[in-house]
Amino acid sequence: QVQLVESGGGLVQPGGSLRLSCVPSGNIFSFTAVGWYRQTPGKQRELVASITNSGINYANPVKGRFTISTDKGTNAVYLLMTSLKPEDTAVYYCYARNRYFSDFWGQGTQVTVSS
Repeated sequence: QVQLVESGGGLVQPGGSLRLSCVPSGNIFSFTAVGWYRQTPGKQRELVASITNSGINYANPVKGRFTISTDKGTNAVYLLMTSLKPEDTAVYYCYARNRYFSDFWGQGTQVTVSS
């Protein structure tokens, strides 16, 4: 069973930045897709950003502000969030899909944007 360990959430003021990290228990480059989703109470989990064999994809609300990346050395996927807004407040989940189309999720990390 693949485990995804997230870190980096917290409280930040509007306009600030945070970087989320996610380290899987397997080689990150063995997955066909990795990414980040977020969820707020009463709403469905929504895609924030992903890296697949087809390229990088961002949700419209975060384009130009968030950057997803992977690092071979640390075997991690990162989400750099800048110019944060109160509406970015959510629980953020790391996600990975393997070549057998099995999906794996992290435990979630809270991001709160508030003054």
